[in-house]
Amino acid sequence: MTPVTTWLLRAGTSCFLLLLVAGAALAASAPAVDHRMRGKADAPVTLIEYSDFTCGYCLKFFKETWPKIQARYVDTGKVRFLYKDYPRADQGPGVTAALAARCAGDQGTYWPMHDRLFAADGRLDVDSYSQHAKAIGLDQSQFRQCLRDAPHMQAIFHDRDEANSWGFHGTPGFVLMRTAQQPTTKNPAIAIPGAFPFEAFEEEIEKLLAPAGAKQK
Repeated sequence: MTPVTTWLLRAGTSCFLLLLVAGAALAASAPAVDHRMRGKADAPVTLIEYSDFTCGYCLKFFKETWPKIQARYVDTGKVRFLYKDYPRADQGPGVTAALAARCAGDQGTYWPMHDRLFAADGRLDVDSYSQHAKAIGLDQSQFRQCLRDAPHMQAIFHDRDEANSWGFHGTPGFVLMRTAQQPTTKNPAIAIPGAFPFEAFEEEIEKLLAPAGAKQK
């Protein structure tokens, strides 16, 4: 029984751990460089999150689990973290928030906007986006133009399609994989369908960091 499966059973859910082999989504899932990536590009393990800024469980991950993953693994160069969009609706605040973050990314400030959106406690509207843009020093005119023109909409929904191809049908969803290895039956990518405690992520990450062939406890 895997650690994540154990956590699922403790939670009393009917969800399950997915062990994934290489597929069409993989090449798009782990780019070498992306402004939505945190950590070293050549970190040995990649963690991808598919998320919605309006999702309560995504906020729970951001507040409770992400700081521990960042301190233990991302800031130490062991894991690179990539945030991808999974708006649960085709329009509305989740989509607009994803667009606002990408528009900020066009000016080199994706993560400051990302963090402010999650810290906003559900206040996601045009006025708040402008306040965040001002606070992080964006060119306001360029930012507003980006929100109006919405040049990133196709990419946002491409992320959601990619999440579905991994088997996710809700948020958040996470994929763990060795950065330099194509997933295989022996070395699959691991899909974690939910905002599990840090310990669940820790155990799976440690297995991927272990030398090939090393026995797990």
